[in-house]
Amino acid sequence: MNNNFKDINQKMELILTVGQILAENGATTDRIVRNSQRVAAFMQIPEENFHLQVMPSILFLHVTDGEKTHFAFRSCEKHGVDMNIIAMISQLSWRILKKKYSVEKFHEVLSGIIARKKIYTQLLTYLAPGIACGGFCILFGGDFLAAIYAAICAAIGKFLQIKFLKFGINPFVTLACAAFTATIAAYFAHFLPTQTIWIPLLACSLFLIPGVPIINGAIDTLNGFLVSGLVQIFRTVLISLGMTVGIALALLVCTGFDPFNFMELCLTLSNLTLTPQYNLFIWTLAAAVAAIGFSILFNMPIRCLLSIGLLGALAVFTRNILMMEFHFSQEIGSLVGATLASSATFKVIKWTHSPMQVLIIPALIPLVPGVLIYGFLFSCLNITILTSEQFFITLQSGMDAIQIIFLIAIGAALPNLLAKKIFDQKNKSEQEKFLNEVYGSEE
Repeated sequence: MNNNFKDINQKMELILTVGQILAENGATTDRIVRNSQRVAAFMQIPEENFHLQVMPSILFLHVTDGEKTHFAFRSCEKHGVDMNIIAMISQLSWRILKKKYSVEKFHEVLSGIIARKKIYTQLLTYLAPGIACGGFCILFGGDFLAAIYAAICAAIGKFLQIKFLKFGINPFVTLACAAFTATIAAYFAHFLPTQTIWIPLLACSLFLIPGVPIINGAIDTLNGFLVSGLVQIFRTVLISLGMTVGIALALLVCTGFDPFNFMELCLTLSNLTLTPQYNLFIWTLAAAVAAIGFSILFNMPIRCLLSIGLLGALAVFTRNILMMEFHFSQEIGSLVGATLASSATFKVIKWTHSPMQVLIIPALIPLVPGVLIYGFLFSCLNITILTSEQFFITLQSGMDAIQIIFLIAIGAALPNLLAKKIFDQKNKSEQEKFLNEVYGSEE
């Protein structure tokens, strides 16, 4: 292992830095391991001498140099989402092998990625949730005026969330406050000129929906990373609880702390019948808009926005066609739509030069059954006054929502799982080719 990395500890620190960047920005466990393996190969550490254990908040690295075994670990304190960083690290891990970067060049590019600013301005960061929630409002059957109200309320909630996080307030408390603020603002939409007065209440907080933990948790679990997968799913539950608290408090305030009015409003929202205001083309366009909104929120590369919008439109169009024309259930429609969009990313990867995960997660969030989730939520807030029939309807809504979310995650992961062996062989082939060339040149 005599190369420019004189110290094995230096190699391990750099590998852990790459793993930490990926873990703190929303990468799946499989991607963290694969990218770290390529970096290890660049440092002339054979795969059999390298083992990385990814835990929810810590990385453990074990490397053998032929004489001794070395251990190192790195904590991962931040849990955000930055798809641009994931894409750049993935590209860098390929380039260092194919273009045979020098150590100095690797350090330079990696430092540039760490120090890189967000692609989008702060104003766009505020507006992106509005774009996404406006699209959701149309998907829920709202009219254009309701979509505008939902977009404004979501932007207000996001503004508050960013400001609270800058003050160092707990992320879950911040999330509840953002949901509270957006819902309070959306409540007053029923005083404004719109035919769908309650739809903004259902759509305004969906920018907080934990789409990345949901899909990452399912992918990690299916890939055999059970601890990471279960922790991601638990984070999803905590985020959902934070949203629930914020929304419930907002509705309580809006009804003047009157328990009867609060229960009546919750039942009205849980029993809301949503009918499409527009044709299938408008629905598909709304799905594309929502997907692009989440892409901006996740700091996606600009070159990917159009492709993600098209993937989101494909997923929702497929689901709606299967449900409306062929009378499939929403569960089956969501699974097929997610699988088809996920399969299409294999082609899009070549155009955008971005990893599959970066492309598919924001594209599939418009499939999330927000109406069923909210129906279950509002019914649970009044569970003490529900009749037995209403209770079982509530339970069915919750179970349907869980099934649909799980099937969306399965659809997102399935094509990748089927092609995993191909990816692993390509990854291993590139590493072996690089190491053979290095050791051959030394001889």
